[in-house]
Amino acid sequence: MSIRLLSRFTLAASLGFMAAAPAFAQQQLVPAESSIHFVSRQMGVPVEGHFGKFSAQVAFDPAKPEAAKINFSVDTGSATLGVKETDAELPKPIWFNVAKFPQATFQSKSVKALGSGKFEVAGQLAIKGATRDVVVPVQLAQSGAKTTATGQFGIKRLAYKIGEEEWADTSMVADDVQVRFKLVLTGVGKL
Repeated sequence: MSIRLLSRFTLAASLGFMAAAPAFAQQQLVPAESSIHFVSRQMGVPVEGHFGKFSAQVAFDPAKPEAAKINFSVDTGSATLGVKETDAELPKPIWFNVAKFPQATFQSKSVKALGSGKFEVAGQLAIKGATRDVVVPVQLAQSGAKTTATGQFGIKRLAYKIGEEEWADTSMVADDVQVRFKLVLTGVGKL
């Protein structure tokens, strides 16, 4: 009898979880319409690159942003500056050390609504074995079934050991890096 009761409880709990999940299960990143760019300065000149491969797991209800969960992974080996010789250097230990740290990740800790489709997402950004707290301003806009999240934030590359040894000289490559993103999602509720 207790096994039957336990089985019913497990089934009821599973069905309850599945009933709550569909609102989030439908939220998907549209990679072909999304992008992540980074801009640094080399000897004072802006240099722009981007990551070609990334993924996201998003559980976001516009009516309850404080309950949101956002996990993001970037394939560091997909970084490109558009110059063959430079791109060959990026995976090396001095820069992204892709063999040891193939992914950079972001995990949200809190989401705060600021009004007019603006949100503040606080979380932890991990790159090359270093994890730092970041706050990311995000603007959401909807068109039809798609929601676009855009924003930008700055990081210090040396805090993540990006560009070590002779490249740690900030007169050659600035410490400040701007990250810009456009993430297109489907399945987000009405703003």
